[in-house]
Amino acid sequence: MKDIIDMSWKATHRFARISPTKIQPIVNLIRGRDVEEALNILKFTPHRGAAFVRKILASAVANADEAEANTESLYVEQAFVNQAPTMKRWRPKDRGRAFPIMKRNSHITIVVESR
Repeated sequence: MKDIIDMSWKATHRFARISPTKIQPIVNLIRGRDVEEALNILKFTPHRGAAFVRKILASAVANADEAEANTESLYVEQAFVNQAPTMKRWRPKDRGRAFPIMKRNSHITIVVESR
């Protein structure tokens, strides 16, 4: 059994209805930072995706708290975004043509670990 010092806890939001290119810069802001600092950064970041990432980070901290870890010493070990399946839609255009609309989705994963 792993010692609680080198344990890590993970939270994932799958099929988030936001493009990976919009979430990626926000995830890059918090990677490697302490959890409290990361939550403050996300709280004051004026992007729609910051709310997604903040909820996932809070969930990862709650997972660690459920395992009776010291939540004061947690930091964001990994944070990454993968592309989820795209919803394909069509928009009518002139002369009977169809124009594709790609509604992109994301899989957002955050892993926290104690120092």
